[in-house]
Amino acid sequence: MGKKQPQAEESAPVDVDSAAVRLHATNHGKIATALKVPLETKADLSLAYTPGVAAVCKEIAADPAKAKELTIKRNTIGIITDGSAVLGLGNIGGLAALPVMEGKAALFKRFADVDAFPICLNTQDTEEIIKTILAIAPVFGGINLEDIAAPRCFEIEARLKAMLDIPVMHDDQHGTAVVVLAALINAFKVRELERNQARIVISGAGAAGTAVADLLITYGCSDITLVDSQGIITSERAELTDEKKRLAGSTNPRKTQGGLAEALVGADVFIGVSKAGLLTQDMIKSMRPGPVVFALANPVPEIMPDLALEAGALVVATGRSDFPNQINNVLAFPGIFRGALDNGVTKITDLMFLNAAQNLASLVENPAAGEILPSLFDADVVLAVATAIKA
Repeated sequence: MGKKQPQAEESAPVDVDSAAVRLHATNHGKIATALKVPLETKADLSLAYTPGVAAVCKEIAADPAKAKELTIKRNTIGIITDGSAVLGLGNIGGLAALPVMEGKAALFKRFADVDAFPICLNTQDTEEIIKTILAIAPVFGGINLEDIAAPRCFEIEARLKAMLDIPVMHDDQHGTAVVVLAALINAFKVRELERNQARIVISGAGAAGTAVADLLITYGCSDITLVDSQGIITSERAELTDEKKRLAGSTNPRKTQGGLAEALVGADVFIGVSKAGLLTQDMIKSMRPGPVVFALANPVPEIMPDLALEAGALVVATGRSDFPNQINNVLAFPGIFRGALDNGVTKITDLMFLNAAQNLASLVENPAAGEILPSLFDADVVLAVATAIKA
């Protein structure tokens, strides 16, 4: 594994909420623009602005591809949300989502030296969102969709990918799926379990759950059961969305009926991208011995790690930084877009996500129950993911 920065291991303040508000109030946010060129003399101005900038504009007008050489487009990502599904907070709208999007921009810069800017929309209408993104896309080298509710997020991403010549990714789907798969690859090693033998239950069939299921199927996991708030997803259910109908045809091979409790009987793996407190100790005890439990609801997981371990779980992961095995999208999205920008990728594919997950998992040389993922501050993480994002 790569070198870690010692300062990153410092403990968070006890009263995180108050400290976070003070930090943001003191700095008025987390990001700012910076100059790449000097602006100290008239000569500087003549090159960076008028009259010299006109020559640059003419170059781009004659050959639009030169925008990536001559402007910020080469290294800039638009982080776009409608605030309808902000992690742990729900539908709080675009303005209240701004601190999260600004934080994503800070993470892009810190971990992958990608310039990113938050765009928080004052609409949750699918057509308006797509129209707006198409209109502002010339500025950006890629589009990171964030915290947009399902099922609307699926259509928005699919249509933008078809219409734009820059990479588009909904991080809640694919960033989550990449890190979950990387963690599961190493959990399988700890559990001594083959992918095609594992019985996997996913609780939550929104953006994250759908993408996780798809990527696990691509990886070769053949026994997956999806559970939503109404129970196990089966083709017999009449109210399914298009995405759930699609997944109903490739999941739940034993045609199990019921809810989460029924789905988990005899299962090897629980992956929760749902709600706090849904998983009980009795449910874990009904699984095969030494199960893998990924309880990823934030800020409160489906079950707390100590309770999961007490019930017999062998490997436990959450989305939180105060427990071992944090499954965090920061391990994926900076490297994914770093690779897309550097390698001229215009469409990020499932195969690229699969390779990124395998590269990420390989950074842990000797997986153990308490270590199935590299540290967020491992210097090798971004490069390992970025090298997988290539045509």
